[in-house]
Amino acid sequence: MELSLQMKQTQKLSPQIIQAMEILQMGSQELQEYVDELLLENPVLERKEAEDRAGADELLRKMEWLVGDSRHHAGRSGADSTAMLPVAVQPRTEGLYEHLRDQIEFQKMPVPLRRAVESVLTGLDANGYLEESVEELAHRCGQSKQRVEQALELVQSLEPAGVGASNLAQCLELQLKRCGEQGLALAIVRGHLEDMAKNRYHKIMQKMGASRESVHRACQLIRTLSPKPGAAFAPMELPGTLLPDLMVSEEGGKLLVSVNDAPGPLLRVNAYYRRLLAESDDPQVRDYLAAKMRQADWVVKGIEQRRTTLLRCGQRIAVAQEAFFRKGPGHLKPMTMSDLAVELGVHASTVSRTVRDKYLQCSFGVFPLSYFFSRALSGPEGEEATAEQAKAAIHALIQGEDKCRPLSDQKLCDLLAQQELFLARRTVAKYREAMGIAPAAGRRAY
Repeated sequence: MELSLQMKQTQKLSPQIIQAMEILQMGSQELQEYVDELLLENPVLERKEAEDRAGADELLRKMEWLVGDSRHHAGRSGADSTAMLPVAVQPRTEGLYEHLRDQIEFQKMPVPLRRAVESVLTGLDANGYLEESVEELAHRCGQSKQRVEQALELVQSLEPAGVGASNLAQCLELQLKRCGEQGLALAIVRGHLEDMAKNRYHKIMQKMGASRESVHRACQLIRTLSPKPGAAFAPMELPGTLLPDLMVSEEGGKLLVSVNDAPGPLLRVNAYYRRLLAESDDPQVRDYLAAKMRQADWVVKGIEQRRTTLLRCGQRIAVAQEAFFRKGPGHLKPMTMSDLAVELGVHASTVSRTVRDKYLQCSFGVFPLSYFFSRALSGPEGEEATAEQAKAAIHALIQGEDKCRPLSDQKLCDLLAQQELFLARRTVAKYREAMGIAPAAGRRAY
């Protein structure tokens, strides 16, 4: 066995670079939480005072103007606008359980029945369905099966209609009975829901011996019912307000990009601790402060580097997508993260980290930064088209189709090719599903 020495070069990321990469990919909320924790454990860090945030009020003013202008654009562009407006969401405080319990709170009933009713209510899921069987409920609450059935019948008589059902068919049946329907619609719900879901009206006509008009009316009635009667009462977990990281506004005919520092953490190293480090003669104090000072400097530089990189990306996006910011959705141009990385002179992974969980606000609404990146498709006259333009073309074709003979995905491919938009059938299907549009069988009208 022979021992030898070898010299070789290896590349290893320093802790500073790793920390800078982690800060770069943090969203605003995540960065805020990270800074809050850091302020508790590192005494040399502090937030900048209000007078140091001179631009915050100006940025907030721009945000308010953009919100108002985005609502104006949304109203002007109609319901088809894809802009996501930054609106405050007020979660519903009353859940389904509370809503149902309020309806029976003052009803007189025996204690065993009330216990059975309580067991039924606690067994409902967020959509109002009862997941447990009557036997399981009877065992859980220690009541007889007959008592639980009585309690379930009582719950099913409450509002909203359809709660307490064990499946979709029973849910719809309860709603039809509540509105006094005893005819064809009830029969379809009990035995032909799958045919109705796939618009196979001819099969329902054959099995039920009914006319096309009556089947169509019955199916239209069923579609007005709620498949999830409890969903309106489910607690919402949406954030109150979505805060953008970048803002694009227009001043003097030019597009201006700003980093939203208003809600963000502006930090600095406390001057007192810098003096203490320079003047202290205690080795332990100096070692402790030196370590905390290095950590603080890395964090401050990392946040500033994040801000600079984010601003550079935003400025390049504004230049590349100028038509979008002036004309709105439907005017995006093809652009990839690799293209942006080449223009900025950074690695593609840096752009990917910068875009992650970041949002941009403009006069058309609030959009994730990833929204502005898409690969080029073959468009008319050799021009490049985006997925957004392809979706708009598919939507227009489906809107104008004969509903008795809806267009298949392959037919959509052929029609798009006539417009010199060349897509594979599976790509058309993917875009159609992304827009929430059913396949041809589900769009057929009889």
